[in-house]
Amino acid sequence: MHKYEMGIIINSQLEEEAIQAEQELVTELITRFGGVIEKVDVWGRRKLAYEIQKMGEGFYVFFYVDGPPTMPREVESRINIRENIIRHLIIRRDDIA
Repeated sequence: MHKYEMGIIINSQLEEEAIQAEQELVTELITRFGGVIEKVDVWGRRKLAYEIQKMGEGFYVFFYVDGPPTMPREVESRINIRENIIRHLIIRRDDIA
């Protein structure tokens, strides 16, 4: 099992319920592929450094996950097709033993 940090930016123009649904979908994907969520850090609406798809702000959520090496690829392949998740990044955290 490895430790990962996963950040997603959700379209901030969505209703609160839709944003919550996207966050729950990512949580479900992580657990489906063997990940255990240690912590979820919701930053909320923030200004983007540059416009993405003509949007100036996004809804930031970070997941701290313990999971198998195959989990990031599986989760990422399903997030790529989500229209409301405008950016995502999964990194392996080697600094934590």
